[in-house]
Amino acid sequence: MLEMEEIFKIRELRNQGLSLRAIRQETGHTRRTIRKYLNRVEPPVYKKRSSQPGKLDPYKDYIKTRLKNYSLTAVRLHEEINEQGYTGSYSLLVQYVRGIKGITGVTAVYRFETKPGVQSQVDWSEIARVNIDGCWRKIYCFNMVLGYSRMRYIEFTLNVDTASFIRCHLNAFNYFGGYTKEILYDNTKNVVIKRSVISSEYIFNSLFEDFFKYYGFKPRLCRIRRAQTKGKVENMVGYVKRDFIMGREFESLDDINNQRWIWLSKVNNQIHGTTHEIPQVQLEKEMLQPIDSKPGYIIYQQVQRKITRDCYISYHANKYSVPYIYAGREAMVRIHDGILETFIDNRIICTHEILSGRNRVSKNKEHFKGLLKEIRNEGYAPYRKLPLMNFSATDDVEVEKRSLDVYENLAKNGLEGDV
Repeated sequence: MLEMEEIFKIRELRNQGLSLRAIRQETGHTRRTIRKYLNRVEPPVYKKRSSQPGKLDPYKDYIKTRLKNYSLTAVRLHEEINEQGYTGSYSLLVQYVRGIKGITGVTAVYRFETKPGVQSQVDWSEIARVNIDGCWRKIYCFNMVLGYSRMRYIEFTLNVDTASFIRCHLNAFNYFGGYTKEILYDNTKNVVIKRSVISSEYIFNSLFEDFFKYYGFKPRLCRIRRAQTKGKVENMVGYVKRDFIMGREFESLDDINNQRWIWLSKVNNQIHGTTHEIPQVQLEKEMLQPIDSKPGYIIYQQVQRKITRDCYISYHANKYSVPYIYAGREAMVRIHDGILETFIDNRIICTHEILSGRNRVSKNKEHFKGLLKEIRNEGYAPYRKLPLMNFSATDDVEVEKRSLDVYENLAKNGLEGDV
């Protein structure tokens, strides 16, 4: 139905002597429409709109309150009001949410799409502070997204050490049933220690290098200060925060990781906004490298320690003995499966079971065997690097005299004594 202004214009043009063809060219209306309103005597009567509330009206106050407290997605809000009885369309809700949030412009970027099985993207960053057991803790979220199918995996941790980083990878590989030929990362120290212009000259984190070489995938690094290079997972980070974290309460780390399975099942089985496909269905086309093609990877933590003069190294406030001939040396310590291994020049020199608690000592008496003989023969001088001091004949030097029983007790019990 035409507006009154348009009807009056048609009649005015006719009164000026214009033909139906000329009026059609001027107004854009068809000849049939023009004849209809020229022949009508009375102006059209418009029906008054119904005053009945819309389907979304009962939920608008709830939506406003939720958006005031949290920047939730329309998808999340749609789920919540559906549980309250909402029967309207999703598009109606989206239009209303956009009106509240406002639409702001963003910088355009070019999106690269990948072929099946070629690339996935990883991000691991602090996502929120969550009240766990009455204490506010930083929560870190590991995200992996398969580039072709958009299949997602997330895992929450309380720390960001390399061993945890590798463990999250293995859990993601098992969740997907395999892994891609290359994985894209930002410049985290868990992956690369030092970048270079030439990728072959990168200095990788030694623990992570051992991991990616074991499985044979290639780590790729996004350009510095160009996080949008891995836009698929960057978008995922914000989505997890808005759609999963915000507005929920968690009792523990186990609780948040248990709740994520329900969320992952939901997002991986609904149509993706970019591909317009269901990730779980597209996963079958990914052609991933099989995770079970080789024995499971052993995750270990590696730290540098200096062996003290009394033949011990420290780890997590506990002490572990080392053969006395290595006193004063730098050592590499590997921790895995409850075992602490000490290496000198890439050769293992001793092992201990990791102690629980603090301020405890794990001592192997064999590590001190022969120490007394070295002392008696004045041949015990481990890590001799310093020059001998020369004293003139006139220097008056006092030397403390000790019984040999002291050294015998040292050789039997170790420098720390039994604990």
